[in-house]
Amino acid sequence: MEAGVSSVAVKRLACFGGIMLLWGGLIFAKLIDLEVIRHGEMARRARHQQEQQVIIPSRRGTIFDRTGEVLAESVWRDSVYINPLKVRDLQVAAGLLSGILQLDRGELYNRMQSSVARKKGYLLVAHRIDAAQAESLRSLHLEYIQFDQEGRRSYPDEAGAAHVVGSVRSTGKGEWGLEKSQDKELSGTPGKQRLLKDGLGRAIESEVEAPAQPGTSITISIDERIQFAAENALKEAVVDAHAETGSAVVMDPVHGDILAMASYPAIDPSNPPKPPRPGEISQAWSNHAASVPFEPGSVFKVITLSTALETTNLRPDSPINCGNGVLHIAGRTIHEAHGGYGTIPMAMVLAKSSNIGAIQIGLKVGEAHMYEYLQRFGIGARTGVGLPAESSGRLRKLARWNKLSTLASVSMGHEVGVTTLQLAQVCAAVANGGLLVKPRIILKKGDQPVALEAPHRILKPETAITMRQMMEGVVLFGTGKRAKLDGYSTGGKTGSAQIYDFKSKHYTHSYNASFMGFAPVTNPAIVVVVTVNGTHGTSGFGGAVAAPVFKKVAAEALRVLDVPRDLPDATPEEAPQTQVAELNDAAIPDLSSPEPAMQQAETEPGADIEPRSDTEPRASASGTAPKPDGPQVPNFGGLSKREVVQQAEAQGIQVDLVGNGQASRQAPPPGSPLHPGERILVEFDR
Repeated sequence: MEAGVSSVAVKRLACFGGIMLLWGGLIFAKLIDLEVIRHGEMARRARHQQEQQVIIPSRRGTIFDRTGEVLAESVWRDSVYINPLKVRDLQVAAGLLSGILQLDRGELYNRMQSSVARKKGYLLVAHRIDAAQAESLRSLHLEYIQFDQEGRRSYPDEAGAAHVVGSVRSTGKGEWGLEKSQDKELSGTPGKQRLLKDGLGRAIESEVEAPAQPGTSITISIDERIQFAAENALKEAVVDAHAETGSAVVMDPVHGDILAMASYPAIDPSNPPKPPRPGEISQAWSNHAASVPFEPGSVFKVITLSTALETTNLRPDSPINCGNGVLHIAGRTIHEAHGGYGTIPMAMVLAKSSNIGAIQIGLKVGEAHMYEYLQRFGIGARTGVGLPAESSGRLRKLARWNKLSTLASVSMGHEVGVTTLQLAQVCAAVANGGLLVKPRIILKKGDQPVALEAPHRILKPETAITMRQMMEGVVLFGTGKRAKLDGYSTGGKTGSAQIYDFKSKHYTHSYNASFMGFAPVTNPAIVVVVTVNGTHGTSGFGGAVAAPVFKKVAAEALRVLDVPRDLPDATPEEAPQTQVAELNDAAIPDLSSPEPAMQQAETEPGADIEPRSDTEPRASASGTAPKPDGPQVPNFGGLSKREVVQQAEAQGIQVDLVGNGQASRQAPPPGSPLHPGERILVEFDR
């Protein structure tokens, strides 16, 4: 019996021993598998559980103005995140965090619940909190609250040059302006850091695997002082004129440096409004100087007359028949808003902004030459300044020009679309002696200067000099008197283009009021172009609205740049001219015309127009103004300026004075019928 029991015990013991041996073998085999065969994989898993790779954000490059003033920089702030898996009471934690960080408690609680459900141990609560909030959270000493450093973009000038500089999204990517177009250079390269954590998830060791490479700083051509003057003057003009938008560009005509680029309405890049939805247009987000084209109107006559000097035998003193303010063309009638002139020199066509004179000059130039020079001046092409969303404007191909009306319209600055920046490029070509320079906004990337692109000649030097002299006449005795600078000779051109409403397919009584000019005339140091969109009435013309902005901005720019004066502050001989009423530079098609003047069915119309007053003489069927009985034009021959002004005031006559010395010529000639509201041009020679 005992032997049987002993045998069973031995068997059981042997079985147990076999099982233990097998179990031990399995464990040993598993250890061999884990420690030898799959050692690398297991080590990687362990590291994954104990280590965390963290992206080290790179410091975004700073944007400086040309003098070294900071326009945009990165300021480092704490961002807070939590491990929801370590939170004992989500309701309490959500209330605590939302109270300090001023977040929505319910939304934060839902996010925490979602992270717990997905077993995620990382939840970003808030980006770039302020120092007081960070200190309050740290004082709680809660193990589930952690902090990271993130850069916040700061704009010391707030809205200064905002449309040029742009802004950055919460993700750190450039959203618009230079922040967007230069995002790659400014962003730098993020680094990588390895954290070793204990069983509670706390970092006990760190190692930087790849340091963050800071972004490249950029120096731009904007001068903060000139920019400030441009923005203030532009805002004042738009608000006072009850206009809608505006833009201004200040440019170095030799190198193409953009010294200021202002756009209204202004925008704060630190707190920009929501971006417009696809298909929507936001006036605040738009850089009106570079991105919003418009019909320029009479400022375009600079191109018309420059082309004439290059391609025809016309010269500043060449007589141009302005039809006494009336012109019939292509079945339509064009009127000058100020009563018009008879035959006047081409220089006076520019000074008085005669639309009919410009059309006559354009007809002599011809379509082919006009189109060639439009392209030479860069019309219809982006300047390549380096700003996002730059517009190329609008220039219809020559094959699509209406043979009856487009040339006339283009001569006055219609049926084309340009930006304020493009007009600055046009004006610079006249100011610098005939070279088309590429506008430049970026001067340096890091310490490396950005190379200037070589300009190319589009006008003969003598053409540019002649145009500068004629544009000086616009300021001295033409439509741009309000642009005249104290101590500096000034040249420029006004423009007042009536805005076309595409919904009603008619012109409105709102205007694009512009002025482009330069100073000093003999050796221009600056070009300034101003556009105010959506002005109204005769007080909304370029000479009344945009020219004063030019004067304020140009005066400050010349002071900042320390440009020597080339004139005394005032001359006694100029005083009587201030009593002469200023002219406008707008015209209107006859209201009896069956179609809008200078319009093609598929395009915007083209005429620089203003409603004709009842006092303006109507044209006869032959196209010449009737000669009613009435006052006669007096003879001013041999009189001085003061004597002419005194005699004109005594007779209630409006005069325009050109030159110095004694009166030698006048238009209309002595004895001609004096039409109501007509102005007499008197030229003086020494």
